[in-house]
Amino acid sequence: MKILVSNDDGYQAPGIIALYEALKDLGQVEVVAPEQNNSAKSNALTLNAPLYVHKASNGFRYVNGTPADCVHIALTGLLGYKPDLVVSGINNGANMGDDTIYSGTVGAAMEGYLMGIPAVAFSQVQKGWDHLGAAAARARALVQELSHAHILGSKPWLLNVNVPNKPFDQLGANKICRLGRRHAAERVITQESPRGETMYWIGGAGPAKDDAHDTDFYATKNGHVSITPLQIDLTEYAQLSAWSKVLDH
Repeated sequence: MKILVSNDDGYQAPGIIALYEALKDLGQVEVVAPEQNNSAKSNALTLNAPLYVHKASNGFRYVNGTPADCVHIALTGLLGYKPDLVVSGINNGANMGDDTIYSGTVGAAMEGYLMGIPAVAFSQVQKGWDHLGAAAARARALVQELSHAHILGSKPWLLNVNVPNKPFDQLGANKICRLGRRHAAERVITQESPRGETMYWIGGAGPAKDDAHDTDFYATKNGHVSITPLQIDLTEYAQLSAWSKVLDH
């Protein structure tokens, strides 16, 4: 296999190092990741500034841009070949429910999908990297399972995977599930700067609102690895006819 690895926490993050170590003997594995933490950058591309690629002492290449920048550059010229799979992560914290819209981890994987390549985004549910080795081992097992299923090289697909922070032998089975929903985010945090100006910090994500038995929230809460197939088309098809009656004239 030819695998491209990226993330949003930066090329020095423990998650991407653990993911690379878990996958490196499965084929030709290359890392192209952001120079700095780019969490919550979603699918953003840098269009008004130059991007530079450097190589770290461990062979990882890093870019002064977003997760999507890294995958885009890699696939449109840097690598010189088309990988079989794009893998993003392992993220420091969950990307479930509404989080997937903002997630740079998902954004990196999605860029591969948009380029016609199967892609997987991996995240740990809790921040702090507890039991990271177990999450990396499950990521490796899933990549091997996908390879053995002979669906690499087929039409592109996109999976979002969240792994509970548990020892390997305590992780439950994989569960295919839908995205849940969160309540609205917490209030913005305000502070006064040393110059007397008001600073605003985005508040934390809201708690789970829809965590029914078929959601990613429910699966991970019960110790399972959640796997959600994602799509890009945001069209609300059920409402096309209704809106047509109001505005199509």
